[in-house]
Amino acid sequence: MTRPEKHSLTLKGHRTSVSLEPEFWAAFRALAKTQGQGINECAAAIDAARGDLGLASAIRLAVLRDLQARAGGSEGA
Repeated sequence: MTRPEKHSLTLKGHRTSVSLEPEFWAAFRALAKTQGQGINECAAAIDAARGDLGLASAIRLAVLRDLQARAGGSEGA
């Protein structure tokens, strides 16, 4: 099991730190790339739509939904 890593992101002109496991960081970067966005741009879109959910959880769910969509299913969604 890997420990979460903290990285800084810029949202609305402000720096914020997010802790995700390395596997989620890699998948998040891949998600941003497939959407033609930088990681800060992708995080801002997720942030704008997350409601009361924490940003790290919202990023994990966005990554999961993307992987499920690419796998052709949405089990549990």
